[in-house]
Amino acid sequence: MTTTRTDTLTFKSDYSDVNGLKMYYEIYGEGKPLVLIHGGGSTIQTTFGRVIPLLAPHRKLIAVELQAHGRTSDRENELSFEQDADDVALLLQNLNIPKADIFGFSNGGTTALQIAIRHPEQVDKVIAASALSKRSGVPSAFWDFMSQARLDNMPQQLQQAYREVASDPEGLQTMHDKDARRMVTFKDIPDAQIQSIKAPTLLIIGDNDVITPEHATEMHRLIPNSQLAIIPGGHGEYIGEITTLKPDTQDSDFVIPLIENFLQKENG
Repeated sequence: MTTTRTDTLTFKSDYSDVNGLKMYYEIYGEGKPLVLIHGGGSTIQTTFGRVIPLLAPHRKLIAVELQAHGRTSDRENELSFEQDADDVALLLQNLNIPKADIFGFSNGGTTALQIAIRHPEQVDKVIAASALSKRSGVPSAFWDFMSQARLDNMPQQLQQAYREVASDPEGLQTMHDKDARRMVTFKDIPDAQIQSIKAPTLLIIGDNDVITPEHATEMHRLIPNSQLAIIPGGHGEYIGEITTLKPDTQDSDFVIPLIENFLQKENG
């Protein structure tokens, strides 16, 4: 385990053997565990870099990088949200964390839903931010774009972030292609599985998100103990995801008080 100190934070990082992967993770702060699961094509920092300093004073953050992303190794199988969920669940077992809150963004939000479905005994609360559970949850143009996805179209901030941390920068193409194939072949999560989520769940989207308000509302109605927040802005703007940052972006623009209030409430 490596300890790293920055101007504002100290964190520990390491790798864990998880279902054939060397899974990279970082641990910040002390307190009740909150797992952070990044979006597609991303790293810990590109998704959560702006909000980790805001969450770490009150929580033990376990930030992960999923298969083929960032510093985590790859394996022969294609990417799936179910496999990612199983990987995160086993990582928590390896870290002797029996139960945690889960916060996932975009693809990570869909993974968070799968953790709640497949490993409910390990989940306390779920924050599913800009999560997708049905193909109808995004405009049809999204699927047209994904079917023609090229590395050249991947945001430069995400490409640069991968190259800065990955042991094999050539893996960028593989990660991109696997992420694209996962979306092209995406299948709806059955309503019965969404309804089976017992953990208190906070659904968040932007009002100008890739995810439609109608889809978020549908999930909210399906998940028995859920809340829905629709925040002004685009996909991930509410947490300062790296591709959404503007010169005048302020920490006060982020939804951290909303998230902390949700996490602090007693279950039920």
